[in-house]
Amino acid sequence: MNPPSSTVSISVVNAFLSGADRAAMARLAGRSGIPYELLSKPGARVTEEQFSTLYRLLAVELDDEMPGIFSRPLRSGTLKFLCLSLLDAPNLGVALHRFGQFFHLILDEFRVVLNREDAVGCVELVDNPAGPAVSTLGRELMLKLVHGVASWLIGQKIALTKVDFEFHRPARAGDHLYLFPGPVQFGRQTTRMCFDAAYLDVPVRRRKSELKAFLGRAPEDWIFVSFAEQMVCHRVWRYIADCLPTPPAIDAVADHLHYSVRTLCRRLEAEGTTFQAIKDEVRRDIAIQRLTQSEDAIAAIAYDVGFDNPTAFHRAFRHWTGSTPAAYRNTV
Repeated sequence: MNPPSSTVSISVVNAFLSGADRAAMARLAGRSGIPYELLSKPGARVTEEQFSTLYRLLAVELDDEMPGIFSRPLRSGTLKFLCLSLLDAPNLGVALHRFGQFFHLILDEFRVVLNREDAVGCVELVDNPAGPAVSTLGRELMLKLVHGVASWLIGQKIALTKVDFEFHRPARAGDHLYLFPGPVQFGRQTTRMCFDAAYLDVPVRRRKSELKAFLGRAPEDWIFVSFAEQMVCHRVWRYIADCLPTPPAIDAVADHLHYSVRTLCRRLEAEGTTFQAIKDEVRRDIAIQRLTQSEDAIAAIAYDVGFDNPTAFHRAFRHWTGSTPAAYRNTV
């Protein structure tokens, strides 16, 4: 069994599949280990591995490395040529300027603009008023690509001080916490990510010989946030997962992280979540991983994620996903 990881909402899966016809949707979802029936269940979720497999299959099927996201497809090899154009930049600031120029040539939706003001660096998506509409997913993925490529170029994960989105807070805003390593805010005037400007002076450290491995790990290396990154919600997620089958109380988690309970609650609130929400997400995601990747008895899974009896687990799982554990497993 792989280490526990967060899961991906079925709404994201459907957004990717929207560019494929019905037959292709069923075929590609099935090859990714995602049953076609699951696509119509609003509360369904898939593992990161299933999502990444689907992403790669779609990219090949549609000859589009951002499958169906933008008005023009990013043909096979686009990300390779992007990265090749960045590798000889003297530092990250120059590389990100080139990144923006590259996409200005091939995208009609927006420009990717680097701004530096005193100690703060920001990458902003500036809409083209005459261009096609940009989906929420398109904005998220472009910022993720900038962050992932930039972090790879300098050999360290770039800590984000904030991520702003123009769109309003979505129903499942908690999903954004596991995509961006920094505080996420909605309903802002622009879409951008901000970080310490000192990163812009860091030399580009990668070589051409390392590019194949980076692209081969796409999209995991630039879409998903590892739990090694230090947002408080990530650390709470990991500690709860490590404590199962006995979920820790909030005071135990606060003590482990060297916070008071009040401070922990305040930090989580600033990140747009709560202790109870994270506890539910941990148990939901581990349960989904076990249901999809093992033949373990449902009663055993219920116990291992912190439920005293299967009935309580069934009730909670239905609340989380809209499906019973048995029905969820039977669709896989």
